[in-house]
Formats: sequence, structure tokens, C-alpha cells
Amino acid sequence: MANEEDDPIIQEIDVFLARSLLEKLYLFQYPIRPASMTYDDVTHLSAKIKPKQQKVELEMAIDTLNPNYCRSKGEQIALNVDGTCTDETSTYSSKLMDKQTFCSSQAASNVSRYAAAVYKKGELHLTPLHGILQLRPSFTYLDKADAKHREREAANEGGDSSQDEAEDDVKQITVRFSRPETEQARQRRVQSYEFLQKRQAEEHWVHLHYYGLKDSRSEHERQYLFSQGHGLAENTELIKSPSEYLMMLMPPSVEEENDKPMAPSNVLSMAQLRTLPLADQIKILMKNVKVMPFANLLGLLGSGADATAVLRCVQQVALLVQGNWVVKSDVLYPKDTSSPHSGVPAEVLCRGRDFVMWKFTQDRWVVRKEVAAVTKLCPEDVKDFLEHMSVARINKGWEFMLPYDEDFVKKHPDIVQRQQMLWMGIQAKLEKVYNLLKEHLTPKKQEAQSAHPLLVSGEQRVNMAKAKVKQNYGQLEKELQKQKAEMKAHDTSARTDVPSIRIKEEPVSVEEPMDTSAHEGLNNGLVNGLHPAQGSMDPVNGHLPGGCIDRVAQELKAFVSSTFKKQFVLTLSELKRLFNLHLASLPPGHTLFSGISDKMLQDMVLDTGCKQILVPFPPQTAASPDELKVYALWEAGDTYDQHRQVLLEIFSKNYRVRRNVIQNQLSQECGEDLNKQEVDRVLKVSFCSLW
Repeated sequence: MANEEDDPIIQEIDVFLARSLLEKLYLFQYPIRPASMTYDDVTHLSAKIKPKQQKVELEMAIDTLNPNYCRSKGEQIALNVDGTCTDETSTYSSKLMDKQTFCSSQAASNVSRYAAAVYKKGELHLTPLHGILQLRPSFTYLDKADAKHREREAANEGGDSSQDEAEDDVKQITVRFSRPETEQARQRRVQSYEFLQKRQAEEHWVHLHYYGLKDSRSEHERQYLFSQGHGLAENTELIKSPSEYLMMLMPPSVEEENDKPMAPSNVLSMAQLRTLPLADQIKILMKNVKVMPFANLLGLLGSGADATAVLRCVQQVALLVQGNWVVKSDVLYPKDTSSPHSGVPAEVLCRGRDFVMWKFTQDRWVVRKEVAAVTKLCPEDVKDFLEHMSVARINKGWEFMLPYDEDFVKKHPDIVQRQQMLWMGIQAKLEKVYNLLKEHLTPKKQEAQSAHPLLVSGEQRVNMAKAKVKQNYGQLEKELQKQKAEMKAHDTSARTDVPSIRIKEEPVSVEEPMDTSAHEGLNNGLVNGLHPAQGSMDPVNGHLPGGCIDRVAQELKAFVSSTFKKQFVLTLSELKRLFNLHLASLPPGHTLFSGISDKMLQDMVLDTGCKQILVPFPPQTAASPDELKVYALWEAGDTYDQHRQVLLEIFSKNYRVRRNVIQNQLSQECGEDLNKQEVDRVLKVSFCSLW
């Protein structure tokens, strides 16, 4: 007891359980690299996996330019393996051992006790591991060298015994018939080592694509290591109420469970529902109702439900659409299921339903033919998606079934903002999967909508506008009086020190904030339920305070500098995408949420030592204007600065250049005779984000 009192608790850390990479996260244990064999950090030649066996095979390039590398031994190994001739089947096409293969073995059979942890800003995020694999060097190339040696010896022996080949060899053939296999013999054969090896060899390899540590895709996937409820409160998977803990410690007896009347498997009474944990209650309700306002959800859960806990749980199983909660697609279509109409797997159904939900975040109306044309799904599946969340209107299309919940949006702006970030990530995935055009991204304005209001009447709109103007006028008046008092006190103190200072007033240019959502909002000026004026920082008379501008500039400069140090060349479109991911990782109320325009972002890029590369793209290109603007860090302070500057000069004259031209230009400008592998390394290091 005395020792426990002398050892007090110094700090308490909140623990979150991240489930985004559940059953997908593996831990690779690499061997210690010897000094004579240094691997290139940016070059993984190939990777493949057998998912059922959890077997991985990696092929990594060896840095042959390292002073510890023995070139003579590398050439001898390549000669022993491939011989003197080189063709497509050769293991080492460069006549040098320039790569090494690693094979995996399971380090532990039971990995349920292990998890990957990420510590950030006083929070510990845990993701369960699906497997732990130890990578060890594979020496199959030695077997190939032995086979080559045996073939050469057989060829030499065959030349000496040419006279024996002239004689006709007559051999006796014995024919045997196998007996019928008994059940015991079959079981022994199935459990034999040869049979298991054959089964493992029959499984096909799945080829993978490797992304480096500094690649933008790796940074995007790394965000999944953080819990979705990050920054709000504790994860519901790690906390239990006292009654839930008591239920886990003392479960009800079997006799009490048998006394309960039997009900159909698809029917659950409200009394039975409220005996379940809160997260399960919300999941069952959302799965059955599919679309529900937050107020109705609280009413169904009972008066004792905590609104904060309900908000935390509902975000795990639903998404916000027009201020209402719509159940997630993966809840309705679990993994390894398929469509009852067409047999399409659950992953395809989830993408199609997410597209329908995303369309309703843009507009109140969706056309069924447009959804079918984009998703390529059968009409029955598309009809099911629409019936989950909308109502058919004759000659108009499908209208979202619930009115816009403005009360929830006003009360919970932080939740709305976080949901907007999630929808931006879903939109980016849908654009890649379906190759969406601008006509799909821009909401259509229908004449019927403009002529007949959908939600409220004209008189109600006028009254709401008047009330809002009065409210805003009162707030602005208070802010103005407060600002005048502060300026008056400041002027009084400043007159005693500097009486003759004249301040020149310059006109302030009004910049439009950067469109971080890549699309317009609803017809009434809402972006997924978020008013543009409802930001984390309220401007005074349309302009931010001076101290706030300095903080925003410092934060923006830090982001731009760190981004270009990782990826030296970026288009404006890619930079804005990375900025949106950065915003999604920030807590609510951060200074960067005050609004960053395209001009501010581009000016900050130029101020941090970057240059705009005027690449002469062809006039008929289908790229967007943001994709045509290319910025590069001119001096990074590494060994590739000169090579990178030569490459940027080359691409400023032509947007498409052959590799041999680049190799010759680099050799002339840098005074080095670079081979093909060295040119590839320079290109990959310099343009890793565009590779």
C-alpha cells in the first residue's frame, strides 16, 4: 500500500478503438539489413500475397551504388543464375544482382491480443492486427543456379555418349492398376505433408501495388488508423455503463431466458430492445427505419438516453444527409452478401447506394435513370436504394422523404462539419470509381423547384429572413460597440506616446474562400446541412481580426512547407486535396476553418520557395484548370536538387519527354553518366506524387 501511494498517477490518456482497417492490417517484421546490402527506400519492385495462407512475397531493389556493395560478387551471382545470355526469363536483366526477394512466415498463430497504436495529441488510437508476418530472404535463385549447372553437365555428358544414341533403346513397361481408396487411406492422404503443400501451391498469388512512406495515398490510408469519433469523446467500444458492466459480470440465468416468450426472428419488442447496449439499439433502429431525424431517434430510445452518447453512437452506423441520419450502406449490405435481385456482391451495392446518398446531399431530387447510368446496376437494385430514403413524384423524379432538419444543424455545427469532411472523402472515391463528369458533380436546378418551394411557403421564408436579419443586426451592433470601445482606449494610450502618426488606409480586397467541397450546396445555400456563415470563426464586418490573420498565415505556411518537403512537385488540385485531408484531421474550431481562398494558398506556395512550372499542356486536354497548375520546390537541400531543377526545365518546354532525352540532358547538365536505374530513381524521388 505504501508503494502504491508513493507512485501516483501522472497522466490519464484517452484510448480509442479504430475499426476502419479491421481484418486488413498486417505487421511486417523485416530482417536487420547488413551494411553490405542496403535497400533503396523508394523502390519496391513488386509485392504479392496469398490471403488464405497469409503469405507475402516482396521484391526489393538493392542499392548497387552503395560503397559497401561488392560489385564482383553481384556479377558472379547473376552469371551463375542466368548464364551468359539474357532474355525475358532472366532473373537479373542488368547482369548484376540488383534485387532481393523476401518470403513471409507467420510469427504468431493467435494475433487477437496484438494491436497497432498511434499516439496523437494526448489520445491513443488502437487498431487490431489481422496478422504478424516475419519476412526472411528467399534463396530460390541459388536453386536456379544449381539447375543451370546440372543442365550444363548433362549437356557435356550427352556429347560424349553420342554413339550410344544411335542404338535403339528397348525398355520394358510395367502396367499397374490402382486399388480403390478406402476412407482411412483418403484421410491419411489429405493430412499428409505433400497434399498440404499441393493445396498451398494451388492458391493463386494476388499482386499488390506498393506505395512509399511519403506518397499521398499512404498518408490518406494512414488516417484510417485514427478512430472515426476522433476529437469528440471516448469510443463506445471501450466504455460501458454500470448496468452493462453488471450484466457482463452476472449474465442472466438460462432458466430466465427460457421463460421469455418466443418471438419471430425478425421482430424485436421495445422492451427487449432497451435491454441491449446503446450502440446495438441505435444500429437496430437505423437498420429498420433507414432514415430518421435525431429528435425521433432520441424519442425512441427513451427519456433516459444521453444525447451526447447517442450522437457518438449514431455516427458509427449512419451518415448525415440534409440534417437527417441515413443508415450506412455496409450496415444494410454486410460483407460476403449479395443482391437478391442480380447477385451483385455487397461491395458494389454499397458503392451504388453511397452514390445515391451523395446525390441527395447535393439536391432534394434524384433521377432514377441517371443513377442507373452511372452505377451500371439493375433497375431493381436502384429502386431499392431510392425507396430507402426517398419518395417517387410523378414527372419529377425521387424526392428525399424528410424535410431539411435545420434545428439539428444549428445545435450541432461541429457534427455537421465533420460529416461534411466524410462526404468529401466519399465523393473522391466515387469520382475515381465511376469517373464522374462535371454534370454529375453539379446539382441540377429544376424549374419546378424554383417555382414552387419544397419546404416552406414564401411568407414563412420572409418572416424567417426578417428574424435572422434582426438577430444578426443585434450581434453586429454589439461587436461594433465593443470594437469602438477597444479602439478608443487604444487611441487614448497611443496619443501620449506618438501624437503625430498618420495611418494610411488601403482598400481591402474581398477574396472568395476556397471551395474545399468541390461542389455546390443545396438549393437553399447549404452544404450538407452547413451554412457557409457558420464557421468556427466569426468575421467582424466581413474581415478577420489582424491577430487571427497572422495565426492563419502561420498555420497555412507550416502546412505548405511540410507538404512540399515530402512531395516536391504538386498540382494545385492535389495540393487542395491534401489540404482537405489536413482539415479533416484538425479539431473543431481550428484557425484554418476561417476560410482559405485559392489565391491565399497559391501565394503561400510561392512565398515558401516554390515556383510555378508552366508545363505546355496540349489545348485539347481534358484536365481541369487546377490540374494544369504545377508547383515545385526549387531547392530542398538534398543531393537531387540539381537533377530536379534540370527535370523541371525540361518539362517547362514539353509536357511529354522520352526517357533517353531525359537521360542525355541529365548527363550533360550534371556531368554524370547516369544509367537507366539511376534515371528512374531521380524521376521517382523528384516526382513521387505524380509517379
